[in-house]
Amino acid sequence: MPLFGLKFGKKKLKEEERHLQANNRDFNLEFEYANNSIKTSKYNFFTFLPLNLFEQFQRIANAYFLFLLILQLIPQVSSLSWFTTVVPLVLVLTVSGVKDAIDDFNRHKSDNHVNNRPVQVLINGRLKDDKWMNIQVGDIIKLENNNFVTADLLLLSSSEPHSLTYIETAELDGETNLKVKQALTVTAELGLDLQKLSDFNGEVKCEAPNNKLDKFTGTLTLHGEKFALDNEKMLLRGCTIRNTEWCFGLVIYAGPDTKLMQNCGKTTFKRTSIDRLMNVLVLVIFAFLALMCFILAIGNGIWEYDTGYYFQVYLPWADGVSSAPYSGFLMFWSYVIILNTVVPISLYVSVEIIRLGNSFYIDWDRKMYYPLNDTPAQARTTTLNEELGQIKYIFSDKTGTLTQNIMAFNKCSINGKSYGEVYDLAGQRTEITEHTEKVDFSYNQLADPKFVFYDHSLVEAVKLDDAATHRFFRLLSLCHTVMPEEKKEGNLVYQAQSPDEGALVTAARNFGFVFRARTPETITVVEMGETKVYELLAILDFNNVRKRMSVIVRSPEGDLTLYCKGADTIVYELLDSSCGPLKDETMEHLNEFAGEGLRTLVLAYKNLPEDYFEEWHQRHHEASTALDGREEKLSELYEEIEKDLMLLGATAIEDKLQDGVPQTIETLAKAHIKIWVLTGDKQETAVNIGYSCNMLHDDMKDVFIIEGNTSEAVLDELRSARKKMKPDSFLDSDEINIKFENPSTKSRILPEEQANGVYGLVINGHSLAYALEGNMELELVRTACMCKVVICCRVTPLQKAQVVELVKKYKKAVTLAIGDGANDVSMIKTAHIGVGISGQEGMQAVLSSDFSFAQFRYLQRLLLVHGRWSYIRMCKFLRYFFYKNFAFTLVHFWYGFFSGFSAQTVYDQWFITLYNLVYTSLPVLGMSLFDQDVDDRWSMQFPHLYEPGQQNLYFNKIEFVKCVLHGTYSSLILFFIPYGAMYDTVRSDGKAIADYQSFALMAQTCLLIVVSVQIGLDTAYWTAVNQFFIWGSLSVYFAIIFTMYSDGMYLIFTASFPFIGTARNTLSQPNVWLAIFLSIILCVLPVVGGRFLKAQLMPTVSDKVLRKIRAAKKRPPPPLPKTRLRRTSTRRSGYAFSHQHGFGALIMSGRNMRPKLPFTTTGTFSPNSEKNRHK
Repeated sequence: MPLFGLKFGKKKLKEEERHLQANNRDFNLEFEYANNSIKTSKYNFFTFLPLNLFEQFQRIANAYFLFLLILQLIPQVSSLSWFTTVVPLVLVLTVSGVKDAIDDFNRHKSDNHVNNRPVQVLINGRLKDDKWMNIQVGDIIKLENNNFVTADLLLLSSSEPHSLTYIETAELDGETNLKVKQALTVTAELGLDLQKLSDFNGEVKCEAPNNKLDKFTGTLTLHGEKFALDNEKMLLRGCTIRNTEWCFGLVIYAGPDTKLMQNCGKTTFKRTSIDRLMNVLVLVIFAFLALMCFILAIGNGIWEYDTGYYFQVYLPWADGVSSAPYSGFLMFWSYVIILNTVVPISLYVSVEIIRLGNSFYIDWDRKMYYPLNDTPAQARTTTLNEELGQIKYIFSDKTGTLTQNIMAFNKCSINGKSYGEVYDLAGQRTEITEHTEKVDFSYNQLADPKFVFYDHSLVEAVKLDDAATHRFFRLLSLCHTVMPEEKKEGNLVYQAQSPDEGALVTAARNFGFVFRARTPETITVVEMGETKVYELLAILDFNNVRKRMSVIVRSPEGDLTLYCKGADTIVYELLDSSCGPLKDETMEHLNEFAGEGLRTLVLAYKNLPEDYFEEWHQRHHEASTALDGREEKLSELYEEIEKDLMLLGATAIEDKLQDGVPQTIETLAKAHIKIWVLTGDKQETAVNIGYSCNMLHDDMKDVFIIEGNTSEAVLDELRSARKKMKPDSFLDSDEINIKFENPSTKSRILPEEQANGVYGLVINGHSLAYALEGNMELELVRTACMCKVVICCRVTPLQKAQVVELVKKYKKAVTLAIGDGANDVSMIKTAHIGVGISGQEGMQAVLSSDFSFAQFRYLQRLLLVHGRWSYIRMCKFLRYFFYKNFAFTLVHFWYGFFSGFSAQTVYDQWFITLYNLVYTSLPVLGMSLFDQDVDDRWSMQFPHLYEPGQQNLYFNKIEFVKCVLHGTYSSLILFFIPYGAMYDTVRSDGKAIADYQSFALMAQTCLLIVVSVQIGLDTAYWTAVNQFFIWGSLSVYFAIIFTMYSDGMYLIFTASFPFIGTARNTLSQPNVWLAIFLSIILCVLPVVGGRFLKAQLMPTVSDKVLRKIRAAKKRPPPPLPKTRLRRTSTRRSGYAFSHQHGFGALIMSGRNMRPKLPFTTTGTFSPNSEKNRHK
């Protein structure tokens, strides 16, 4: 086993090319390729203790307290008992260690769950059940329908015709539409024959492991012949096998070498900005402590030289001290021990407790609980809570995060009439709710029970045999590339390349036009109970330029018809001039649909003359078999026949957003949080969602599209966008230009730049690849950060992480990444805060996240309520903690000047031990766990309250300096007022009370009451717990001092309790209480006055909002009318085809068809046939 989990010895050479042989483990083991086991854990049983302690002592404060403990064990310099340091130090190390152990145990569980998944591997001609982690490069494995792909495989053969395999890649790129992979013909012949597969000894040479999901190059050598390999023949880990009974694959990359794991990024130790600031401040405090100790040590040396040397009979020097300088040297270390309370170890204990408590609030929040799948919110990391209150940039996935990944047929326009809205008896449009009556499709036995529609008039139009309506749904049932699956009679399942197509074909199915089956030459449709078989003559396939697809079919009656559907802007150019009035009516409906964020599509048809089609079909055949310019020739033929179309209408599909997404984005935008969407989806799909989410809107000055195919083109597009937003940014006098012209500048942080309006930016994945290179990244981050919304589409998982890293590098801002799939893991790990949505794409994102919940809308509550409260509480805690400890510790410093710099403590040793652990710990914890300036309702209603956290206004270096000055001022009052009150003072009976013990008691009583009053001033939200902690702590103090300073305690433990009778003698004097009262007034009055004047003369954003809230509480506003959130837009949304180019040709070739499909060859099943009619 490697020592501490670290491997020593020969460093593995970087792999340049992969060379492997199928079914030959001995050959492949020579190359030391990684096996299929993955490891995300940090420790094992033996390495946990040494590694964890090593990590913990890298924290400066822990190392400092260990050093203090060693000092306290040296008698010559020890001025306090060793247990005052060792007990809290062990407590801190134990709490942190247990937390780390639990986190790592969960990682081990996750790793074991994945590594122990079962898989069938081919060994010696037999299939053997094995675990994922035992799979080696070069193994041949068998996968079945709905299996996860074990490793990156070369597809050898499958159950489907021509060895096609259907996969879902949602884990990789967020797309749920099926993709098709096809094996080489030479390996497809292996089929299911285990002997042939065992004898297969092909050699593969391919590229080294990399993170490019869409590229693969290699060669297969078999029987002396070479065959080219590309990405279309690869099954990647993270995919799921669909609609394929079985397939065999050859393992090319395993475990950490797979493209999924290469895209996952490294797990980094995340620390909050406050943690990093505290490390800096601790170093500053150490320097301040050393300065104070040095001053006091010099003072001791001078005093011993001038005075103490002559008083050795009365005050003898300690053993071994022979000179004043050596005495000063020892006093330096003694004062280090006494003054160490400027950084007490209880600070770190308290911080951990506060973070843990605020994490529990997230876990317990019932308003973030999702009852549909019984998912509560979860704080998976307890160290980042306050960072949630400082988020400036949110990076969000689209599919499954903003959307439900469900397409719904929402509305349509047929022959100039709009369907989909619901009207009441008065003819007024009503909002659709869960109580609205749904259309009953029970009359149609083949209807999809999940399909929901509310407008009954459309069903009536279908039942009345309206010709236009029938033709509309006939088009939807014929013009598509959907594959039907009917394993049981009447139980239809559609496998669509695009979820849009699935929604449209399902709509036609429910309205009585059921797409039942297809062969390469026919399409079978059940029309209103009557089965019809259409002859499929041509599919005019979709591509990104055409933005439409058409089919040419011959009906059973012999009619030739071209049916076309596509983006409205394209299809409108192809319509016949006679469609004028209908075009205008349909356009109004299109604008209305697009205004609601729906994805629109225009439908048209054309009757074809037989003789023209025969001639065109001959030319089409010639073009499709041409060797040169095939695509151009086909495109010209498509353009020729798709002319003079007759308009049928339009469809409107809703890419269903998760509940509350537009409102959440709107609220977060008001809090000045910038939202970037990083998605693997197509540009058009992503932009549509941008509009429907209210991220993009027509009020924006411009939405820039970056889609250059070269580095120069991308640079020009970015610069022209920046020039439009801020022309001054190109001047030599621009601050950023000056900064980056000077190469000696160390800081890469860019200041915020304001654009001259509201802009959006959309950038494609291939353009982003250029923009992330070298000097281009600065141009990208400057341009993008000026925009209110940025959408990156067709991006790989690694590009998502690179974009987040770019913003972290150049902007002094806290970032949050949110996603729900394995393709979001690297982004979630890279951002300061990672949020996982437990959604439809598995649990990988949740397992890698810091916080998780079920719905995107909970993000606003996580940030605006929990995040903001956590940040405010932590800042208040730190300000108060540093204040009370400086006030406590500096009294020792002033006392040194009056005690011969002898390292004598002002306070009783028991008070020093209990001050941070008992007397002041609970009140500050009470405030840090329960305090809130406003409740959750007002926090959500006034998002502007979030801004101070983004600007880090509540705790920074300036605030720390204020705490030090405040503590220094209080320490002066707390030393000199008691000192003056005690100086030459006598009791009412004439006895003197000016002794050390009475002064110590008076000083510590003043201190405790002052810090208790101060926490009362800092507390904004009073609870019974706060009251109990503050009054209880004071009561405990007085109970303890009267007990410890009693005669009985002195008689039992004489050496430990020397302050006999001090409490009752001192606290019975009126002048002592007068001095205490005076100290309180002098300490508190400047604070109260300063806060009042600041709120009146220089109010912050929070002060202004709090005034509004106080006014609103006095006059509660009337309830806002419930309005349906609509987006008014003139922008039309093109149909977002997601299926692969060329899929139509695949259907026509018949290569993806099974030889026989049940219930599809007779064409006689009808819901209205005798045997299916209800009796």
